[in-house]
Amino acid sequence: MVELAVDPFALDVLADPVPADTAIREAAPLVWLTAHGVWAAGRHADVAAIFRDPATWSSAAGTGLADIRRGEGWRPPSVLLDTDPPEHTPARRVMNRVLAPRALAGLAERFAAAAARIVDEALDARDVDAATTLAERFPMTVLPDAVGMAPEGREHLLPYAALNFESQGPHNELRAEAERRAGAAREYVAWQMRREALTDDGIGAAIYAHADAGDITVGDAALLVRSFLSAGIDTTILALASTIHELARHPDQWAALRAEPGLARAAFEEGLRLHTPSPVIGRTATTDVEVSGAVVRPDEKVLMMLGAANRDPRRWDTPDDFDLHRRAAGHTAFGGGVHNCVGQVIARMEAEALLGALARRVGRLEPAGPSRPRLSNWLRGFATVPVRLTPA
Repeated sequence: MVELAVDPFALDVLADPVPADTAIREAAPLVWLTAHGVWAAGRHADVAAIFRDPATWSSAAGTGLADIRRGEGWRPPSVLLDTDPPEHTPARRVMNRVLAPRALAGLAERFAAAAARIVDEALDARDVDAATTLAERFPMTVLPDAVGMAPEGREHLLPYAALNFESQGPHNELRAEAERRAGAAREYVAWQMRREALTDDGIGAAIYAHADAGDITVGDAALLVRSFLSAGIDTTILALASTIHELARHPDQWAALRAEPGLARAAFEEGLRLHTPSPVIGRTATTDVEVSGAVVRPDEKVLMMLGAANRDPRRWDTPDDFDLHRRAAGHTAFGGGVHNCVGQVIARMEAEALLGALARRVGRLEPAGPSRPRLSNWLRGFATVPVRLTPA
């Protein structure tokens, strides 16, 4: 057994996580992290294999450090993330239908119009923080509307999501700060999950329609709506901010996107790979499992280091470079197997709209100062991305 004293949740590591990711990935296929008493897998092939085998590697104990079966979770378990087949299957089937491309076709035009307006307003200011003015404002504008959320109380969405992600990690100062900032966010989400709080023409109403049809329970419908309130915003914000950060620092890549705005999706996928916004996810062994000589016992947790896997040189050439012409397919930023992210189709639609609008409307995109990383137990990206925009 290979033991490492690396603590992936130490503040200095969170500020510069790549060296720790590299140490974990290169030490062995599976390492024991003494700081938290868990296993960690950082190689792409091993992470992908764990994702493909939910019978051996369960989600039912939770996907964070805590074992939610022992009452250690801070909220009711997710019917998507915290269950395994066959319990997981009905909810997943409903979400696949609700978020099918044909069901979402009407959103593309709305997303494009909002993106154009937001980019034009940023151009008027010229020097902006892309992390907030673009990457945060756009999803916070279009996603709540698409779900059918009421206008009131949306300021609680980001504090609630922060609480969700920080609570996946250890009981440290980041988690304590998220709990302090959450304020009334829990009450807001409990209210917004209800059918009565949603418009009758959004994604939330479509989920409840499946409860009416008997495909899922009303309680499960509420928990599925909650997924949008807790997990579908921060990750997209961070991925967009990271992609803009890279484009601003690589004029050749920006020129390629300007010449071919259809590469917006490719740029986003490369941003996801290089700066995986949700870089860690846990699974729990259901039986004795041997991985390259290391034996994982039942109920022991394995942290899949997605950020490390997405920079694995065994999988990609020059993995630390940003290259929108790279075939980034196969990255693990959206998970994998039966638990791959159901909201990825919306995230990609958002990215194509915003990055496409930037490519068509902005002539020069350049840094206006250093980007500052966001310190988070369970998220990765930039808190600030100062850029200068010049009209096309």
